[in-house]
Amino acid sequence: MVSPNQVEDMIKTALPDAQVQVQDLTGGGDHYQAVVVSAEFLGKTLVQQHQLVYGAVQQAMSSEAIHALALKTYTPEDWVATNPVST
Repeated sequence: MVSPNQVEDMIKTALPDAQVQVQDLTGGGDHYQAVVVSAEFLGKTLVQQHQLVYGAVQQAMSSEAIHALALKTYTPEDWVATNPVST
């Protein structure tokens, strides 16, 4: 079993600038949803963005410590455009 904090740490190790939010979807510690915002995603397709994140958690997924990981990835600009701050 892997905690959401451990998944976040794995992603941040591979993408040090990333802002990461991880949620355990089932409470069982093996199905997660992650929102990742990183400048590393600039100029990359959605598939390439997801490949970067999956690469960060590959060992945990291959050992089945993580069974499923749903991803939402954003560049910082896309994140601001998608989540405007109300004043």
